[in-house]
Order: sequence, then C-alpha cells, then structure tokens
Amino acid sequence: MRTVRVTLNGSEPLTFPANKPIADIVPERGTNGLPVLAALLNNEVVPLTYPININGDLIPLTIADTHGWRVYRWSLTFLLGMAFHDVFPTTLLRVRHPIGGGLFCSIEWPADIGDIAEAIARVEERMREIAAADLPIECVPLSYQEAIDGLTDSGQYDQLHLLKYRNPPRVMLMQCGNYLDMRHEPLVHRTGLLDHFALTPYAPGFVLRLPAQEQPGEVAPFDPEPHLIRVYQEHIEWGRILGITTVGQLNAAIAERRADDVIGTVEALHNKKLATIADQIANRETPARLVLIAGPSSSGKTTFTKRLMTHLRVNGMRPFMLSTDDYFVGDDENPRDEHGNLDYEHLHAVDLPRLNQDLAALLACHPVHLPRFNFKTKSREESPAPVLLAPDHVILIEGIHALNPELTAQIPREMKFLIYISALTQLAIDHNSRISTTDNRLLRRMVRDDQFRHHRALQTLRRWPSVRRGEERWIFPFQHLADAVFNSSLDYELAVIKPFATTLLNEIKPTEPEYAEARRLSGILHNFVAMTPQQVPGDSILREYIGGSLLTY
Repeated sequence: MRTVRVTLNGSEPLTFPANKPIADIVPERGTNGLPVLAALLNNEVVPLTYPININGDLIPLTIADTHGWRVYRWSLTFLLGMAFHDVFPTTLLRVRHPIGGGLFCSIEWPADIGDIAEAIARVEERMREIAAADLPIECVPLSYQEAIDGLTDSGQYDQLHLLKYRNPPRVMLMQCGNYLDMRHEPLVHRTGLLDHFALTPYAPGFVLRLPAQEQPGEVAPFDPEPHLIRVYQEHIEWGRILGITTVGQLNAAIAERRADDVIGTVEALHNKKLATIADQIANRETPARLVLIAGPSSSGKTTFTKRLMTHLRVNGMRPFMLSTDDYFVGDDENPRDEHGNLDYEHLHAVDLPRLNQDLAALLACHPVHLPRFNFKTKSREESPAPVLLAPDHVILIEGIHALNPELTAQIPREMKFLIYISALTQLAIDHNSRISTTDNRLLRRMVRDDQFRHHRALQTLRRWPSVRRGEERWIFPFQHLADAVFNSSLDYELAVIKPFATTLLNEIKPTEPEYAEARRLSGILHNFVAMTPQQVPGDSILREYIGGSLLTY
C-alpha cells in the first residue's frame, strides 16, 4: 500500500495511506475551538473530502482564517442557491456584491409572488432545514455531456455559457442531494457547518448576512450603505444596456467578434458619467474651488482625475492638479505601524499644516512656491517659480486621504467637491458566483506593479494585506461623505488583464504562503476568453495598468 507523509500544523511528519480524505486526518475543531471547514495542503485551499496522495504540509482552516472565511461565504451562497432552487425553482437569483456586512442579492420574482418578505423568509427557513439535515456536499466528476444535461435540467443556463468555450473531458460539479452547481472555489463538506446566517430584505432584493472573520460566532449586524447601492444599481443597469452580466456572455461577445462594440459602449458609459460629474461641479450654486478625489488602491484615481480635468475645461473651468505626494514628511518624521515599519499610508505621512497653508494661499490667489518631493533623497524641495491661480481656477487633489476632513481641515466645506472612486464590478462568473471588487483591484495592481514598478506578483500579494488594512482605516470610513461616486470598473477588463496576470501568477510556487491566493486568482481568470490589449482605447482607465496610455503620468 502506497503511503504519504504529512505534517499537521507543523508537527512531526505522520504517515498515512495514500488517498485518505483530509477529514480523516484533521481534528473536527481547530486550536481556536471553531469547526474546521477546509485545509491548506502545500498552500493550496482544498475541501476536507480531498484525498491526500502526495507528501505535504497540512493546515486546518476555520472561519477565523481568511481562506476559511472565504470557504464559509462561498458555501453559504451554494446553500442559498440550493434553497431557492427547492422553493422557487423558476426564479432567477443573482448574488451581486458586498454591502453592510453581507452580500446583496437580486431576484426576478414571478408576477404572482405576493408578499416578498414572506417569500424571502421561506427561503431562509429552507436554508436552515438543509443545514440542520447536515447533508454531504460532494464534488462529482461528470462527463461533459452529463454536466450539460444536469445544468440544463436545473435551468442554470448561465453556467452552461461558461462551458460553451471549453472542452474538458470531465466537469467537476458540486452536488448536495439532487442539486447540482458549478463552483469555482472549495466548499465545506457538510451543510451542518453552515450554522450562522440570515436573510434581510433590502429593496430591490435582500442581503445574505454572515459572520465577520473577527467575530465568527454571530451574524454581523446589517449596516445599510445607500450611497454604494445606488452606484451598484447604476452599474447593473449598464450591464443590461451592454447585454453582458456574466463571464459567459462576455466570452460569447469576444468569440463572435463583438469585442469592439463592447469596449466602445463601456468606455462611452464612463465618459458619460465623467461628463455628468463635471457638470455637477460646474453648475453648483456655490462654486467648487477644490475637488478632492479618493478611492482604494488601483481604483483608477489618476486616470480619472486627468480625464475629469478635460471635462472641466469643456465646462469653461481651469483645473489645476496638486499632488499630496509632494507633501510627504519624509522618513524621519513618517509614522510607523505596530511592527515598527514606516507607514506611508498614514494620514500624518502628509505635512497637513503646510498643505492647508498652501491651499488657502492658492485659493486666495496669492503666489505660492509649491514643494516637490524627491523620492530618491526622500526629502522635499521648493519650486523656484511661484504658482499663481486665478479666481476661476479649480484645484484637483487625488489620493487615499482626499475625503478625510482632516486633510483639508482649514478649507471651508462649501468650497469642496468630494468624489469617491472604486472598481465596483457587476460582471459575475455566473449567477451564484460573483467577482470580488477587491480581486479586480488586486489584479490591476499586480499588472501595474510589474509593468511600471518592477515588482513581481509575489511582492504585490505580500504587500496587499497591509494595503487593505490601510483602506479600512483611511478610506472606507469616509466614502459616505462623497458628493459623487464614480465606478471605474470596466466589464471587459479581466479578459485583457488575463494574459498579463496569468504569467505573473504562475511564477508563484506551492512553497510560498501566497500560493493559495495565486491559485484562487488564476481560477477566476481561467473563466475568461482572452482579449487583445490593442483594442483598449488610449485614454482608458485600464491603460493605467497595462501601459500604452495617451495620458502622461
């Protein structure tokens, strides 16, 4: 009998028969007392039903782990899809986007549905029945034709679209009872592990609420975010205009040589929104003298700002761009994080008194010698020639802290116009499997870091958790203050990014802890038919990441 050697949580290697399921090796609960949901095997996330047939390192995952929490979330959407299929088999459910501590879902109800809140309660009740039954969730290999037949019988045509441009000899589907679903990340192996969730009606759909990673024992409180819901709904409408809401539909457009039409329409929608925001700024009763643009990493702030300047000129305004980077305090004064490392994303990495002094003088039409930060010497240098603005000038500042009132505390609020920008994608892999906004931005950043900063994908992935912590602290708490929100997502962009990012992700090997994330991102890109970058317009936000922009950065 062939055997394998496995280390469990870094212990001494143990020997097991080959192909033994992980569930037979790991304990039912982790060291934190929480149920084990899945495992890392040689830095790859795998379900507990996975048979171990190679030597390796094994780490159990609970909901308190980032990868384990993601398994729990994906498994809950599987449970939701199964319950909807049981209760309302002809109703179209879409898992859309994160909001208020959960996932917003939309439903196309039949005309005779009656009380919608009661219908949602019936689905939640069915979810709890399935969870209480502790049914097995199995990964079932089917022939290509069997998979087509099974997905057709269950009415999951969105998943059939994904198979249209693939020809695998077998297709792996997840099965629970008679319910079949194509899943793109590992799930828990039994429904009984899904014991914390709730459905909360929230027009025009509902929110699937789940525990936070930091508080796994309870469902997170619901925190409505109407400003984001409006933006998401606008972009969902853009998807309807485009006729593309899933990756399968995008793949069809590419294969049918309709990519130019898709790109043209998406970019036109961006331009239309830019023009609308420029009109808002120009037509304000109290003139806006300072436009502040904030957003998380790789949301497209720089390109957006440059294109907005063009639209402001069309409105007869005179834009002037000021960079907060030139107001860095330098390493000697820069704050440090809890590990003693320089924290360049901290608000006080910026010389706030000097910035506010210069802004006040510029807005008062006084000459100002602006600083320039020398990134080689890590110090500020004064510009020899002063800058003098006219009363019809408008200053634009983009950066992660732009919406934070403390950044420009000495400038009256009525003189400011605040813009929040992020890549809030509406494109989904299929109706039950969304593409995370965070993943979209991470892939953008990975390609940009390689193209322009000579950072490999491994460096980007290692840095990303710190970037995300900075966003949670310095950006997201202020997004509700925005006077306008711009969604920089482009529904075709991952098809263009795929050839760039796939090569970078393949450089990350199973010996690295970041391998699990690289595998997951590669799995997302695997669903896309690649698109050539030559089709992307020169002023597109996407050019900020893949190169070839007509704009100067």
